[in-house]
Amino acid sequence: MPDTTAPPPPTLTLSRPRPGVAQVTMSRSAVFNAFDEQMIAELDAAFAQLAEDEGVRVIVLAGEGRHFSAGADLQWMQRASLASLEWNLADARRFAGMLARIEACPKPTVARVQGAALGGGVGLACACDLAIAADNASFAVSEARFGILPSVIGPYVTNAVGKRHARRLALTTTRIGAAEALAIGLVQQVVALDALDAAVDRAVDELLACGPGAQREIKQLFAQLEVGPITPEVRELTAQTIARVRGTDEAREGFAAFLGKRPPNWMPQ
Repeated sequence: MPDTTAPPPPTLTLSRPRPGVAQVTMSRSAVFNAFDEQMIAELDAAFAQLAEDEGVRVIVLAGEGRHFSAGADLQWMQRASLASLEWNLADARRFAGMLARIEACPKPTVARVQGAALGGGVGLACACDLAIAADNASFAVSEARFGILPSVIGPYVTNAVGKRHARRLALTTTRIGAAEALAIGLVQQVVALDALDAAVDRAVDELLACGPGAQREIKQLFAQLEVGPITPEVRELTAQTIARVRGTDEAREGFAAFLGKRPPNWMPQ
């Protein structure tokens, strides 16, 4: 007999709110946008698709309803606790690959955070280039409460807030508010909830005003830079990069537009 089982509904909503902008909205609001195997696969596929879409300049990651994301779906985690090491390794690699896909996206990414961001939800916010939060947002690296650790999200959290803050958040699982998240660098801006969309729009405007090729180069270069001594190798990398980029069509257009007092040709019409 043919399989008549209906496929599960999608966990994401993709929209194009304005020219050059795509929004990926996690749409499991009944479980506070907790993610499981299906959402991980769909997030990975969505960011892969949008990275190749020439009509997309900026990607916004949002959560439907009252909360950004409660992190890992507990039923998924319970299944994992009963599965083999091989299953868990393959599953964890898919999660790690999805976060890496977001972090390495060649286009600027913006996390729009309201309500709770817990566990892997913190990881999603940290994997984006910009994180803008409502003043009702709260954050907790909560994995240790369940006898596990924030392993896959750990590098992203550490890069965002530094090792000591990341260690405290992971060891204590304390929930911090938006103001403290701003102070430690977990987010870069906090606004009133009813001003969140306007703040995201302003950030998108700033991103769209910049050259897309330059932004791609920025992401590639900064991914190779570490906090610490500026070695001869780092100096040579930066010199080689700017020498190459200064000769591109985009650079010539940028200078011509500025001197001609007109918008550059990469600005959406």
